[in-house]
Amino acid sequence: MTEGAARAGLTARGVIYLLVGLLALQIAFGDGDRQADRGGALAEMAEQPFGSVLLWALGIGVVGMAVWRLSETVFGAAGADGRSWRKRLTAAARCVFYTVVAYSVLSFAAGSGGGSNSSDEQSRDVTAKALGWPGGQWLVAAAGAGVVAAGLWIGVRAVLRKYHKHLRLGQMSRSTRRTVDITGVAGGAARGLVFAVAGIFAIRAAIAYEPDEAKGLDDTIRSFAEAPMGQALLTAVAAGLLLFGVFSFAMARWRKV
Repeated sequence: MTEGAARAGLTARGVIYLLVGLLALQIAFGDGDRQADRGGALAEMAEQPFGSVLLWALGIGVVGMAVWRLSETVFGAAGADGRSWRKRLTAAARCVFYTVVAYSVLSFAAGSGGGSNSSDEQSRDVTAKALGWPGGQWLVAAAGAGVVAAGLWIGVRAVLRKYHKHLRLGQMSRSTRRTVDITGVAGGAARGLVFAVAGIFAIRAAIAYEPDEAKGLDDTIRSFAEAPMGQALLTAVAAGLLLFGVFSFAMARWRKV
């Protein structure tokens, strides 16, 4: 049961990243009317044939991801150090994250619009509330620094191919392994970069004491267009997110659970 939940969850993650990557690619080429975040991805899916069925299937898949991470928290993960407190704590954090994602997707599927809120609006609202707390600037800055660190951790681990220890490499052909490495390295690096840049914006919001400086996924992705060689950079990031979606499908197929 846990293995099925994990594979369903990884597949659902792949679908979300594929859609976000496609939306980011549209922005890169000047057709960016829709948010390049989870809400935009859900809206895009809703417009497809059998969109409602697809949304419910996606939501159930994300629930599977949350269940899998809960199982790792309680019973430990696969691998020699899978039952360490560090692995359990990481699994618990991921369980909470995917529970929130699952709620938003299922709310959207049910028609309450829970998944349609812009990630940018959510980021600004949360930042504004946090800045109003005692020591709020320090809290927001620390959270931003944590997101930057997480982004760097994600990117470095992808480049070093740390995901190999989680895969059944012996079941792959040489060409399949090469393809998985391309998607894993490029996709993980792009994902890590987006996280790191979002964290930098949170730090800027704390320093300026200005919630509008904080950016969600959509505004973070659009910010790449403002950099030197912006269209090329944004296109590369979008392609990387697409590749991470494909990598998630590979993980669903070959990950040790």
